Amino acid sequence: MGTSSGKGHRPRRGSLAYSPRKRAKRIYPRIGSWPKIEDCKLLDFPGYKAGMTHILKIDDRKHAITKGKEVQIPATIVETPPIYIAGVRFYRDGKVLTEIWADVTKDMERKICKPKKKRDVKIDDLDPDDVRVIASTVPRKVGIKKKPEIMEIGVGGKSIEERVKYCMSILGKEISVKDVFRDGEYIDVVAVTKGKGFQGQVKRWGVKIQNRKTNDARRHVGSIGPWKPRRTMWTVPMAGQMGYQTRTEYNKRILKIDSEDITPKGGFLNYGVLRNEYVIVKGSIPGSKKRLVRMRVAIRKPIHAPEGAPQITFISTKSQQGV
Repeated sequence: MGTSSGKGHRPRRGSLAYSPRKRAKRIYPRIGSWPKIEDCKLLDFPGYKAGMTHILKIDDRKHAITKGKEVQIPATIVETPPIYIAGVRFYRDGKVLTEIWADVTKDMERKICKPKKKRDVKIDDLDPDDVRVIASTVPRKVGIKKKPEIMEIGVGGKSIEERVKYCMSILGKEISVKDVFRDGEYIDVVAVTKGKGFQGQVKRWGVKIQNRKTNDARRHVGSIGPWKPRRTMWTVPMAGQMGYQTRTEYNKRILKIDSEDITPKGGFLNYGVLRNEYVIVKGSIPGSKKRLVRMRVAIRKPIHAPEGAPQITFISTKSQQGV
């Protein structure tokens, strides 16, 4: 819409919130912050994205028009095999004090060149202000041929003593997703998005395609800068890498955690058959099939969030293979 001076006005093309749009350093994300809760448990859990389906459930939102009625919802299936607690890491003022490692499994030996040894550490002498666990995934249980992913996971608790005691109690053991989440809980999903490769300005930034009578190419920006000063600003839309970037989606609701087989006929497309427990998450989540996603306890839960587990009446297992 034009202004009084005759100049057009529009918002800039694309958001600068995620600049620079570079490729992620690794295929599974890091998490740097977790919510502070009083329950002694892990604050996030990894899983492998299997695919999408749709479900029918009774709408339990407080202010929804369809409250109490059956609604259809798209959902994502995330397979969550147990994780192995390989170590405990102690912090003070943001710096690592020391680590305590359990026995390194054969799967982890592929990831860690030199097996870690369990240290005899006097925890009372450390005086830590934060403690986290070092967890390892077990992709062998999913049937995916890849090295296990090793990551830090935050721990909740009322005091540092309770958190340290809980971490030492689960060291060297396997933790299930049911030990962390429950049906109806809100989570944040962190993952690396699908990679789109090298793309131009139109697809990458949403720049308008120029008129068909343009002498030069049509799928580019009209100008990359003024004559004076003779320079190009970094905010000008340019071609480059698109996708394969770490993204966080907040407040995704867990609809169900179960181990009952809901694999479609022929298996999930580009994934296969479910072999372990799985989590049904409302809506879509970032990442491609077989990619590891991390589900964190919601750091800013919505105010009017429904409480308790949702009532699911139907889960679609229709074939995704076109047969």
